[in-house]
Amino acid sequence: MFTPKATALPVLALALAALPAIAPASAHVTLEVRQATVASGYKAVLRVPHGCKGKPTTRLRVQIPEGVIAVKPQPKAGWTLEKIRGAYSQPHDYYGTKMTEGVKEIVWSGGRLGDDEYDEFVLNTYLSAELKPDTMLYFPVVQECADGAVSRWIEIPAPGKGNDEYETPAPGLKLLPKP
Repeated sequence: MFTPKATALPVLALALAALPAIAPASAHVTLEVRQATVASGYKAVLRVPHGCKGKPTTRLRVQIPEGVIAVKPQPKAGWTLEKIRGAYSQPHDYYGTKMTEGVKEIVWSGGRLGDDEYDEFVLNTYLSAELKPDTMLYFPVVQECADGAVSRWIEIPAPGKGNDEYETPAPGLKLLPKP
């Protein structure tokens, strides 16, 4: 006799087994929160799901996009933190103060994230009012590993395309209008 329960379990098992094949984005460096409002604070949590091709991650470099200001990375025990500063392409208003320079890149190095381990790298930021709502903003990341292995999460999708169409997409943030 046919029962929905009896056939549902094998179908569910097959669907779950196929998940790794249909969900390649889980292997990418991603942002925990993928949308935020312009002219407001944003806590970027970069999720690093593993090392590179069997080797542990020993260095993570994050490029800060134009319009993301007042960047304060969170130190990580066992890692050295470097903040590379530079001039902005235009001044940005930060609560009444014009900012013309700031952190343009963050580098965490010297630590060790095993290929079979997961970690998060955090930075507190402000998304300036000059950013355009209803657009995507990308944080290119270079993940360097032991023995020279490198994963470059730097591809920025062309208009009309999504991250899932790229092999090594940069973590993306959807910008929302201020209410």
